Amino acid sequence: MRSFPVLAALLADLVCVLVFVVVGKADHGTGTAFGAVLSTAWPFVAGALLGWAATRAWRAPAALWPTGVFVWAVTVVGGMLARRAVGEGTPLSFVIVTSLFLAAAMLGWRAVALLVAKRRQRAA
Repeated sequence: MRSFPVLAALLADLVCVLVFVVVGKADHGTGTAFGAVLSTAWPFVAGALLGWAATRAWRAPAALWPTGVFVWAVTVVGGMLARRAVGEGTPLSFVIVTSLFLAAAMLGWRAVALLVAKRRQRAA
């Protein structure tokens, strides 16, 4: 899906990361102030940006495969590696929840975009 706006797709992925962090911080009662969110989000934002660069996601930003899958995978792995590098924890439960939430969000918006595009094609 090359016709999907690149900036909108990038922002959608970053919003997925921010929603994940805010929901997690609110659920754990660790504060949702800007600084608290930023300190947790930056490794995953960096991972998402790395995923975008590594896959050249701007060529097909809304594609589930391979763009969405690889951007998601690099976001999770990159985020976890960055957390470990700065001494933050990466317990298995956190890795699993992160992986599942970000898969649902980052692949989910792409699936919806694909369905909308197919519906519009049929209508045209």
